[in-house]
Amino acid sequence: MTLLMDPSSEELEYGMDNPVLPFLRKDRIPHIWCPGCGIGTSLNSFCRALADSGMDMDQIAIVSGIGCTGRTAGYLNLDSFHTTHGRAIPFATGLKLANPNLKVVVYSGDGDLTAIGGNHFMHAARRNMDLMVVCVNNFTYGMTGGQVAPTTPLGPTQTTMPYGNFENGFNLPFLADACGAVYVARWTVYHVRQLAKAMKEGLQKKGFVFIEVMAPCPTLYSRRNRLGDGVDQVKYYKERSQIKNGAETKDVGLTFQGDIVVGKFVDRERPTWLDSMNEHFGKVLGDKFQTYGG
Repeated sequence: MTLLMDPSSEELEYGMDNPVLPFLRKDRIPHIWCPGCGIGTSLNSFCRALADSGMDMDQIAIVSGIGCTGRTAGYLNLDSFHTTHGRAIPFATGLKLANPNLKVVVYSGDGDLTAIGGNHFMHAARRNMDLMVVCVNNFTYGMTGGQVAPTTPLGPTQTTMPYGNFENGFNLPFLADACGAVYVARWTVYHVRQLAKAMKEGLQKKGFVFIEVMAPCPTLYSRRNRLGDGVDQVKYYKERSQIKNGAETKDVGLTFQGDIVVGKFVDRERPTWLDSMNEHFGKVLGDKFQTYGG
């Protein structure tokens, strides 16, 4: 598929040449996200990563689960799949194994990926499935009313924790690292250039790639905890973020409105699941085995 600019009347009127537009399904706009939500900013960085990667868009597919972030797949001008809650990674795994030439991206929220989808997340990382997983972390279940999420830090209130959360939240980079991910990074929606660069690297990396994107949810999380609007949260990201590339992932846990360690934490090589399978059966079966997807 060749993506060509199809200037809208707005572009002609304002003389804009927006590199993101070819990657969006403009017929699906306006989107559903609330004013000040950070998901759209993350999507902008992803589109710029697609443009910078120079990859054939026919060789990229995107899969998402349920939730506000899960709507991302429907707005992209790629082969996209909106799956059931928590099942984005197993669906993506099947897609990848059916067509190993595809670059498969999973794009979903923290609740979808690491609560109901947590088991799939861990085992895909352990197996080193060749997937790029983008997790937009806004510390809450935004679409279903603001319940406590597996990433909610200690302290803030949620609809299911009206007196403040007392459950320890996941440190997602540490979880991904411990499970075997070959690339782990965290950025906020303030760090748009670094985020786009990480996504470009992730698209070009072979193996299980995990990128956490911190994004505000002004309608539920911020309002309930009196943190201001989306702009106030981005100011917080700017003021309290510390870039520490190569930081130990066990040391990058998040606290309520505390310091945020961002950067590329892990970048290593190890065989993907398909590489390991082909090597194993090649040794066991010899000439009887035909390499799959190689």
